Amino acid sequence: MSQPSSTANCIAAIDFGTSNSAVCVVNDGSLFPIPLEHGHTTIPTAVFHNAEQGVTTFGRQALSQYQDGNEGRLMRSLKSLLGSDLLAETTVVNGRAVPYRHIIGQFLTHLRELAESHASCPIERVVLGRPVHFVDDDEERDELAETTLGSIAQEIGFREVRFQYEPIVAALDLESSLANDELALVCDIGGGTSDFSIVRVGPSRAAKPDRSGDVLASGGIHVAGTDFDQRLSMSGVMPLLGYGAPGKEGRPVPTSVYFDLATWHKINFLYSFPELARAEELKLFLLDMNMHERLMAVLRGRHGHRIASHVETAKIAVAENGSARIDLSFIEPGLDVAVSESTLSNALSPLLDRITGAALQAVARAGIAFDEITILYFTGGSTGLRQLRERLQGAFPRSRVVAGDKFSSVVRGLGLSAARQFDLA
Repeated sequence: MSQPSSTANCIAAIDFGTSNSAVCVVNDGSLFPIPLEHGHTTIPTAVFHNAEQGVTTFGRQALSQYQDGNEGRLMRSLKSLLGSDLLAETTVVNGRAVPYRHIIGQFLTHLRELAESHASCPIERVVLGRPVHFVDDDEERDELAETTLGSIAQEIGFREVRFQYEPIVAALDLESSLANDELALVCDIGGGTSDFSIVRVGPSRAAKPDRSGDVLASGGIHVAGTDFDQRLSMSGVMPLLGYGAPGKEGRPVPTSVYFDLATWHKINFLYSFPELARAEELKLFLLDMNMHERLMAVLRGRHGHRIASHVETAKIAVAENGSARIDLSFIEPGLDVAVSESTLSNALSPLLDRITGAALQAVARAGIAFDEITILYFTGGSTGLRQLRERLQGAFPRSRVVAGDKFSSVVRGLGLSAARQFDLA
């Protein structure tokens, strides 16, 4: 690898994802992904503040330390905070109030330091990927989300910050493999958002300096992998803790604690004294006290993220093998949940309908007929779900399917976009 003469020739491209993140560096015109953790070019978007050791860890190490029972604070799905009211608030970390934006800054700083270490050059310029919509149906909050992420990137030392839509950069990665011009529907479905772009791609267009005219339309919806986890948890795990159970004297059992316990970025809030007191009051509603005891054991033992992790693992196992079991023996000996493909399909069906609808709307917005789409290009971790792929293929039966790398297509495309945006291509 050649050494750059200045920071001008060393640029980072960061795919800051809801579930996983990745980094690509452009160094003197060469583009390469950065190994972020034990040779992996992706890293879980997770931060753990270890109270016992007084250190902050990231990615797989963060998840491992939390799951091993170390005292501390785990934060996941950090991207979901962008555009929300939570980002203006603080959270208690090891006894002190820490702004949520500071935690996002910690994670991005970690990525930047890894990139600089592997590239052997200081990096002051970055292109960040962004979903088509950080927030659905709210342009003001969507703009705030991008502005906030950009300001955090500047606070941690990036002098120049630019953005590019994630499905568009995925199209750039697709284009490098094509022999003929095509009209592609890029389906980028990750942990937090499902994004779609209709893009003209191919050899005759690859060298054009301005590709804006090749993007016919984009659209998206804030529904993806973490929402799949929530639905599976609500249908399979939360009923064992009292969700949907009969209430005393016919009174409905309040449900908000269960929805929060099944939502990655809300779990930590349930461990505060007021929230524990609110959960304790559910015994006034539930007929089955065993269910309430399980719920309180989860909250007092701070097992929320452990449940969420097991649910996510089961979802992936069903996608790969057709069935799985969610082991909940840490709550009660012998407690577990069987998950089949039909179980998963039933839980996710309403969400898959919404995602398919968003894809159809994007194509309609482009003003073209559905059968003009020649390629369905799948990228993003959630495209591993067979049920999701089949829904989208059913909506575009005359299009051929091309599967990109679920985790690296976007970041490679971001690297290409970074090189072009900063005139290094």
